[in-house]
Amino acid sequence: MTKIRTVLITGGAKRIGLAIAKYLHQYGFNIIITYNKSKNDAEKVLYTLNNNRSNSCAIIQANFSTTKSYNSLYNKALKVFGRIDVLINNASKFYPTKIDMVNDKNWADIINTNLKTPLFLSKSFFPELKKRKGSIINIIDIHVNPPLKNHIIYNLSKAGLLALTKSLAKDLAPTVRVNGISPGAIMWPKSINKKRKKEIISKIALQRIGEPDDIAKAILFLITNGDYITGQNINVDGGRRLNM
Repeated sequence: MTKIRTVLITGGAKRIGLAIAKYLHQYGFNIIITYNKSKNDAEKVLYTLNNNRSNSCAIIQANFSTTKSYNSLYNKALKVFGRIDVLINNASKFYPTKIDMVNDKNWADIINTNLKTPLFLSKSFFPELKKRKGSIINIIDIHVNPPLKNHIIYNLSKAGLLALTKSLAKDLAPTVRVNGISPGAIMWPKSINKKRKKEIISKIALQRIGEPDDIAKAILFLITNGDYITGQNINVDGGRRLNM
């Protein structure tokens, strides 16, 4: 009997992470999501997915503030379904940091979440992923190049994540594939106004924003049909980068 593959998604209780969890679950994967403060949202996901297919989803609270927390998550996750086949580094911090906002606190907050955590989790999960001939998928951003104005630390973190993706693809080959997905305009920030929305859409070749499932579909492709793809970054942006 074929074992059901398990996907671990960091920050899988909300927004794009939630869409990834639900979409992959529909295709028969067992899902483990991590959350930090979004306990209520995580519990809703747990209930919904397990109601659709019993014993197919688990949630784990994780605060990646110490080095021990990475191995702790690994040990907890492996006990749930007995295997991890895919690690999706989705959890991210995003907020402006103009030059006068660059300080130790903001640096540590964004860099630790967006760059350090994916690296250290990849290190912790590598032995299991190697055993399963699995893969790692990092959620990056089309604004790695050119950078987003007034988001200095965020830009650095995602540029670093792109470099990390390529470095891991070399170092973890041939047993573990590592790729990135860079979303374009997928979900509007709460603070955005109508004028700014129109400006962004006017620069998208397909003249519309994407759906969270567009990211999930690209991830499913990399997991199920991307056996000869590693070290790549796929822009899921409706053609936005054509006008950047």
